[in-house]
Amino acid sequence: MFFEILEIFMYNRREAREAALKSIYAVEVGKNSPQQATKLIIKVSLNNDTESVKFAEKLLLTTVDSASDHDQLIDDHIKNWDVNRLAIIDKLILRMAISELLYFDDVPTKVSINEAIELAKEYSTRKSGNFVNGILDAILNRLISENKINKKGRGLIEATGLK
Repeated sequence: MFFEILEIFMYNRREAREAALKSIYAVEVGKNSPQQATKLIIKVSLNNDTESVKFAEKLLLTTVDSASDHDQLIDDHIKNWDVNRLAIIDKLILRMAISELLYFDDVPTKVSINEAIELAKEYSTRKSGNFVNGILDAILNRLISENKINKKGRGLIEATGLK
């Protein structure tokens, strides 16, 4: 029973992330307001499931509000490239994952990165999963070294490159 509930919870979070990504895209590219995106995309996609809507809306708002800071962080970790030249979906997925790393205390870092990789594989190019993985791994290591990751509970921080 516990694992069935856990699976439903994780599935709802996956759907919430997808709805948040679509909403972030609607705000960034479609010039919709976050409120419009919440009403037309998040609430409809998630059938007004209160917990999933709250998660997706927080992800949307923190990602939109922190876009320029996240872009600077991304720019610091892409070599010989400019953040404005990234595929738009890749950039939005990176921003969203960074929001989760920084502002979602109950989501393990490994889950945030794995979910971002899966979104990149599904919504972007064939090589995007590897690209997103590499950039987020480097960003996570930096954020940990700067003590900017504040997770609560055991097993919530996992950095692949740190010892």
